[in-house]
Amino acid sequence: MTDEANYLSDLAPWSKTKAIELGVTEGLDIEKIHIEILITARSFFSMYGFSPSMRPLCKTVTEYLGVTKGRSMYLNQLFPGSPAKIVAKLAGLPKPKNCI
Repeated sequence: MTDEANYLSDLAPWSKTKAIELGVTEGLDIEKIHIEILITARSFFSMYGFSPSMRPLCKTVTEYLGVTKGRSMYLNQLFPGSPAKIVAKLAGLPKPKNCI
């Protein structure tokens, strides 16, 4: 179930299939690298209890997947516009607090 902004309203029902479905609403063709980043964001949420904004997202992706994948330009290529917001939405997480 999603809220009015199409974020999942309950964290439990997330799956890779759901991420692919939500990706369509964002005009994205979700591939393996997208899923790796979504899982990384979910790990961040599990550790800290909130969705990562851009800077923590970059740091966490760098830690888990390497410096190339953790660069903001790379994340913006995968999730154009507002990577932290889109990652949170597709990962089944709440909207990051400091994202407009």
